[in-house]
Amino acid sequence: MVEMVSNPMANEPNPTDIQTTKLYEAWGLTEHEYDLIVDELGRLPNYTETGLFSAMWSEHCSYKKSKPVLRTFWSKNERVLQGPGEGAGILDIGDNQAVVFKAESHNHPSAVEPYEGAATGVEGILRDIFSMGAQPIAVLDSLQFGDVTSKQTQRLIDGVVAGIAGYGNAIGIPTVGGAMNFDATYQHNPLVNVMAVGLLDQDLLHVGKAEGAGNVVLYVGATTGRDGIQGATFASAEFDSSEDQNRSAVQVGDPFMEKLVMDATIQAIQEYGDVIVGVQDMGAAGLVSSTAEMADKAGMGMILDLDQVPQREENMTPYELMLSESQERMILVVKKGHEDAVKQIFTDADLNAIVIGEVTDNKQYQLTFDGALVADVPVDFLTSAPKVELPQTEPARLVEATTAQYQPEVTDATAVLKQLLAQPTIASKAALYRHFDCSVRADTVIKPGGDAAVVRVRGTEKALAMTTDINSRYTYLNPYIGGQWAILEAAQNIVATGAEPIGITDCLNFGNPDDPEIYYELAQSVAGINEVAQVINTPVISGNVSLYNETDGTAIYPTPMVGMVGLHTSTDDITTIQAKQAGDVVYLVGELKAQFNGSEIQHMQTGSVSGDLFSINVDHAQAVQAKILEAAQSHYVNSIHDIAEGGLGVAASEILFGTPFGAELTLAAPIGNAFSEAPSMFIVTVAPAEQAVFEALMGDEATKLGEITENPTLKLVAQDQTINVSVSDVESMYKDSLWQQLQ
Repeated sequence: MVEMVSNPMANEPNPTDIQTTKLYEAWGLTEHEYDLIVDELGRLPNYTETGLFSAMWSEHCSYKKSKPVLRTFWSKNERVLQGPGEGAGILDIGDNQAVVFKAESHNHPSAVEPYEGAATGVEGILRDIFSMGAQPIAVLDSLQFGDVTSKQTQRLIDGVVAGIAGYGNAIGIPTVGGAMNFDATYQHNPLVNVMAVGLLDQDLLHVGKAEGAGNVVLYVGATTGRDGIQGATFASAEFDSSEDQNRSAVQVGDPFMEKLVMDATIQAIQEYGDVIVGVQDMGAAGLVSSTAEMADKAGMGMILDLDQVPQREENMTPYELMLSESQERMILVVKKGHEDAVKQIFTDADLNAIVIGEVTDNKQYQLTFDGALVADVPVDFLTSAPKVELPQTEPARLVEATTAQYQPEVTDATAVLKQLLAQPTIASKAALYRHFDCSVRADTVIKPGGDAAVVRVRGTEKALAMTTDINSRYTYLNPYIGGQWAILEAAQNIVATGAEPIGITDCLNFGNPDDPEIYYELAQSVAGINEVAQVINTPVISGNVSLYNETDGTAIYPTPMVGMVGLHTSTDDITTIQAKQAGDVVYLVGELKAQFNGSEIQHMQTGSVSGDLFSINVDHAQAVQAKILEAAQSHYVNSIHDIAEGGLGVAASEILFGTPFGAELTLAAPIGNAFSEAPSMFIVTVAPAEQAVFEALMGDEATKLGEITENPTLKLVAQDQTINVSVSDVESMYKDSLWQQLQ
């Protein structure tokens, strides 16, 4: 029996020093948590063990503070093959195929090192997909930045965009869509959320479990270095502008190495899936999280020989080896006796493939180094951070808010339209997303710039629509309604392409949860998302929580990002936003009302948002979307575009961009209503031959506005004003303004 040593490395603090100096607090453990560890072990933990607990009990790994809220998510229906708890969620799309998807945040690393932070965000989420046995087919992003004219923001944008492009393009996975918003709330704490989507033959599905005593633990991929150490703890603390941020906690990625790891892992699962017991990527908290979680999910133990871990730096300690977040590394658990065949696939690709341990039946997590036992802790205790019950308090701004609506100043409606189209959140992001290769693999049908991206399922008639959506201003004004709105907007983007929404992932970006008002915002946003998810039958099958997004005690707006996937059973049903021909009839679908609180026009004219939001009739919103979907799949419509930021005026302009057409429209309301925002509104064009069947389907949900014209002018006649503008004038405003502001 290997004997336990209390102080594995002479230059590290001994257990007594750790207790006396409270070193554990600098690593994110509370005194109460440290005392629990001491009681459980019956002794003082050594330096390595304290590091293991600090990482595994961090919010980023354990979700100890957010888990009570996350458990309320609805995550099961007839399509769900794998819900939350694994690398990614999985939905049945028929024909023994499944779609695999998840979103992750890389906010803190991107704020410190924009290029590497964003690049490794892409890298990590791709590993979550192929660790399930799936082939990644698409990446999307959701980026939130501060003042676009700030040099700091411009530096962050340049780095983040370059990081996403540099990694995604090099590995050969298309970046097909996303969202990019700007608001002062993100000035010191940008958000970089990344979503990946993959395809899987259901009989190849693998999860991260370490079953079977004696089975071997196989380390594959790149070597381990000192980059990313304590990254999980770093992501579980807020920023302080008076301190230098921890750049050593940011990982450094290599997309060419990741491509080798991805291809070899998928090949190994395809050829030896019957002897590969479990697969998991080494993400947050590196080697400890991947192996400990695999053992715990199987109710087993594990012993690792750290002398076998391939290193790229000299004299690495057990603490460093276990907590490094070096990229391009995977753990496979393989049935004993079959490891050589699996290893060969990786060695043929010039990758490390080394047995570093085995599964045990004693439910202990044990590490050896230099012939000595340097850590020995119960697996289930290591992976089960103590439950935290946090109080909630409704913020005073919400208690005092009324639904009395902001009244925009619209003395010159044409000028207001142009100003809105130039707003950074609305203006074209093409100058930035042109850096992303959206067509590699040759399956992208709808590229960035549409309501949602669409990617063909190769070899079938099917396609997948996908989007990321967010509007933190609404969530700031009313977290519950903002959560509802986020998922409804995602759904309306999916149905606008003719696809049926089938499931969601999320990134929940909030401030410090110890603040009762922040925790209230989190809980209410989740409740709003959850209600709509059940009504529209889109289970929450995966996701991520990013807390502590604040600087010097000032939090970002509550920002729940919703990533959604939809299914096209036939590519013939795919619908796009551009008007197709002169003479087509233009309709408004949904209820247009004077709703301006939280809107783009309120923010543009006042520099902020205020007021409460009108309640949402979710059943009615779903009914409208269902009719839109039926119209698309019945081929009654030539184009569909959802009405979002900027309202009808902006949407009417956007359907004309990139076409030779104009439109003559009449609005039976004041011109200001052309800039109001509400969920489940669409602008639709219909060929005259389909007008009767379209109107019969829509009933009173559709209002005829006018028609598409050959004259390339947008004319919108309201009760009190008329917009009459050359399409080329507003299109140039839309296309050029963001780029100009970035100079």
